[in-house]
Amino acid sequence: MTRRIALFVSVVLALFAVPVVATAAQAPGFPDELRLPDGFRPEGIAIGRWPVAYFGSLADGRIHQIDLRTGTGRQLSPPAGGPSVGLKVDTDHNRLFVAGGTGGEVRVIDTHDGKVLARYKVPTTGAFLNDVTIARDAVWFTDSNNASLYELPLGPKGELPDASKPLTTLPLTGDWQNVPNSFNGNGIVTTPDGKALIVGQTATGKLFRVDPATGAAKTVDIGTQTVTGNDGQLRLGRDLYVMENGRGTIAKIALSPDGTTGTLQRRLSDYRFDTATTIANYGESLYAVNARFSTPPTPTTTYTAVSVPRF
Repeated sequence: MTRRIALFVSVVLALFAVPVVATAAQAPGFPDELRLPDGFRPEGIAIGRWPVAYFGSLADGRIHQIDLRTGTGRQLSPPAGGPSVGLKVDTDHNRLFVAGGTGGEVRVIDTHDGKVLARYKVPTTGAFLNDVTIARDAVWFTDSNNASLYELPLGPKGELPDASKPLTTLPLTGDWQNVPNSFNGNGIVTTPDGKALIVGQTATGKLFRVDPATGAAKTVDIGTQTVTGNDGQLRLGRDLYVMENGRGTIAKIALSPDGTTGTLQRRLSDYRFDTATTIANYGESLYAVNARFSTPPTPTTTYTAVSVPRF
């Protein structure tokens, strides 16, 4: 498919006072737009080592996968009785971790056949499990309603724990303060040194470094900048990419190794973003999911994910 050039630069540049880049032509081959099923209502995306993207449906929890080389897709896992929000691929063990939103559960899905390998409940009432990251010995999930993270411990070889036990709750303390009647904990990644977690708070536009042993949260110092409407996060080395669905941009922040400080380097805008919520990468491309929250969902509403050059 012919690569398109984003047109929106000047206004964003004036507003944000940091360099902004528009999309540029990418290497030919992979399509730059991925079509999802009508009515799917996507939110999360995950890509592992292979050119395959996984998407979760807010409508019914099914998982759809698309071959990045061709744009062809298929249903991997059927409706789950609740939503699917954030996703993360564990390529080493051929499994997908899924945050279950208002369903209050985590699902682990086999990426070969879509079989649900395990389900885990959270002990917190009214949880909204939003996003997920895989650390050295655990998988972590954010809660957009409660000031908590949830831990799914892994064995020495990545073994899953007993599914009859609920996830471990880690209350957030320190600088973290939940904003009532707002979306709070959202995107999550590990710090570059792997010793802590970086959690975004959508309501405030702040990022927090969280100690996974204690839950103590410290605001990441990014100067006078905020990441407004921060949603999904992606860390590649010391580069943190944050999807700002409130601005319609992807922000790139250079983190210190311990994640205590960061420098906002650039923002990228693309005219194809339509309340883009989450991002993943393959090669030199970033893939953003268009959740289209401002468009009333119907069974025939169209949804896409779009690729932009990694910057």
